[in-house]
Amino acid sequence: MNKGELVTHIAELHKCTKIEAEKVIDMFTSSVIDAIGKGNEISLIGFGQFTTGKVAARMGLNPKTKEPLEIPAYNQVKFKVGQKLKDACNPK
Repeated sequence: MNKGELVTHIAELHKCTKIEAEKVIDMFTSSVIDAIGKGNEISLIGFGQFTTGKVAARMGLNPKTKEPLEIPAYNQVKFKVGQKLKDACNPK
């Protein structure tokens, strides 16, 4: 499902306009990006938890030239699935 399909799904499910549904999606995604960018964790009970983790610098290999290169350290976003979301994917 892409963003347009999600907008339509939300609009039909919650009896709102597509403009309102898209606005909600945009507010959610921009808020998550802003909070994670500031180093905060986001926990939505039943849905999941957004966190960040540090990935250490390491040596890699350029696949084209086969020369070694250093891959710098960076922060990676992680998502741990909540129980309600797990249950929705695995009906009993």
